[in-house]
Amino acid sequence: MDDFADFYLSGKDAVFRAVLAAGGDRAGAEDAVAEAYARAYARWETVRVHPNPTAWVLRVAFNVRRSVWRRLRRKVLGDPPDRVTAATEPGGGLRRELATLPRRQREVVALRLLADLSVAETAELLGVSEGTVTTHLHRALAGLRHQIDPAGLTALRPTTEVA
Repeated sequence: MDDFADFYLSGKDAVFRAVLAAGGDRAGAEDAVAEAYARAYARWETVRVHPNPTAWVLRVAFNVRRSVWRRLRRKVLGDPPDRVTAATEPGGGLRRELATLPRRQREVVALRLLADLSVAETAELLGVSEGTVTTHLHRALAGLRHQIDPAGLTALRPTTEVA
């Protein structure tokens, strides 16, 4: 099982960042990642021959988070926590900006940019088409750009011309 230990150590941080960025609180993301890796360990003989074991773990972690939210809906009136707030997650400037995006856009950003999955792998993991992935990524990045530079001031900066 040394190969599982290497797999875990090499990927756990990226998986955690992706799950956290996709939405939720730090403790919930830690729990989801721990559960996903525990399931991967239990099925390691199958998971290790998967074309992308990290994508398998990410899918399980995302599903675990969704299951927690479903249980919360049954227990508590109202919507489950879908966004990271400054009160639940101190610090995180970019994380705070990501939290304002719709869930699917956060998931696409987390998988494509933080977990470094391809468009095809992201589409398969989320169960959507590749075009949907690229559309969500484009909209998410446009939204983030607008949040970071709402007045479009970068377009007003003078250009330097060589005389």
